[in-house]
Amino acid sequence: MRLLLDTQVALWALTDDPRLSPQARGAVLDAHSEVFVSVATLWEIAIKYQLRRGDMPISGSRARELFRSAGFAELPILGEHALAVETLPSIHGDPFDRILVAQAFTEPLRLLTHDRTVVRYSDAIVFV
Repeated sequence: MRLLLDTQVALWALTDDPRLSPQARGAVLDAHSEVFVSVATLWEIAIKYQLRRGDMPISGSRARELFRSAGFAELPILGEHALAVETLPSIHGDPFDRILVAQAFTEPLRLLTHDRTVVRYSDAIVFV
């Protein structure tokens, strides 16, 4: 299975956080899964870390190191991804979430998220 992890899920997967459901943990750890983290996730982490928000404990560069060590592939933001955003319904206003949805649809990938609003885009998006 080809998976794209949203920012929260990616961080939970790194830390084996109990908020990550057993189903999601199993999918991420499955040897047959290709797990991707978007450059948008690194960008979001870097911004929140720089702003010293309490919910972002690591820097973007450290997150990148950890994602790579975990075997997660880095998904660049391509022109096709950016253009796909304009075809999305206006369900969610967060630009990071919208680009992740566009990437998931374009590649295609199953997006794992803990955001119930994001799940409303498609059955291909999995709430964990």
